[in-house]
Amino acid sequence: MNKLLIASVILFSLASCQKTYELAPQDDFSVELEKNSYKVGEPVRFIINGKPENIVFWSGEAGRKYEYRKRTIVEGNTVSLNFKTYAQFGLMPIDQSVIKLYVSTNFNGIYDATNVRAANWEDITDKAVLSAGLDQTPSGNISLNTFAERNKNMALALVYKTTVIKPEAQQNRWVIRSFDLKSTNQQGEETVLATMATAGWTAFNFSGPATNWSITSAQLLTVRNSTDLDDDWVVSKQFNPNSILPDVGEPIKNISQNLKDYTRVYTKAGVYKVSFVATNANVERSLTVVKEIDLTITQ
Repeated sequence: MNKLLIASVILFSLASCQKTYELAPQDDFSVELEKNSYKVGEPVRFIINGKPENIVFWSGEAGRKYEYRKRTIVEGNTVSLNFKTYAQFGLMPIDQSVIKLYVSTNFNGIYDATNVRAANWEDITDKAVLSAGLDQTPSGNISLNTFAERNKNMALALVYKTTVIKPEAQQNRWVIRSFDLKSTNQQGEETVLATMATAGWTAFNFSGPATNWSITSAQLLTVRNSTDLDDDWVVSKQFNPNSILPDVGEPIKNISQNLKDYTRVYTKAGVYKVSFVATNANVERSLTVVKEIDLTITQ
């Protein structure tokens, strides 16, 4: 009898310890507009019904489209490069022939001297404006569309190569002040492929072992060499010219907030697919409901 009683107590205790995590349904969640058409600059008020715990808002604008939340590749992108240079010190006029800009679409991505040399590097220096002694000289917008159309990873290289040994005082020092590589898809949405700080530069010295490029997150700097000829490279990481960042939504409500309406102002005319993604969650599972509205914005 005592054993039976003890077993009953244990079973009751176990049953008492088991928790049931209820997840509130979202059957009553909906979003409404007071009208379907608004003008540019006019506040658009979305009326929110139900009791969702969390809401993420997707406005339908560029970079905020729910259907593109997992998109990372878009073919047909245009790719452009802009950078700024400064040639300082040394003799005038500035010897611009020592700086080269190369691009490769067959570099295998192995960053050693053998594989960098083995790649086919195409000279596009003539597309850039280089400093003639003025600081912050803009290169101009350099189109890399020809290379993007190959739909292959590309890498860029800046090369400092001298052909005459000169005293240091006669040599120009080159500074690459900025570096901005962007892709633009057919909808006009931009993705930053690299900046000076994120280009992943790797330096290679093929001649003049005493000197090489100086790399920081803010600039690239050549080092003058009065004893040897230089053939110094900095090679970027590889880029997929057709890559694009996934679109992202804007969290507008969490479980601690009440939200009965949400207002947005659109600055461009067009037809937008607006998405509200509501999620209720607990430690065991989550429930997500998506409500979409077609919104027209006129001038």
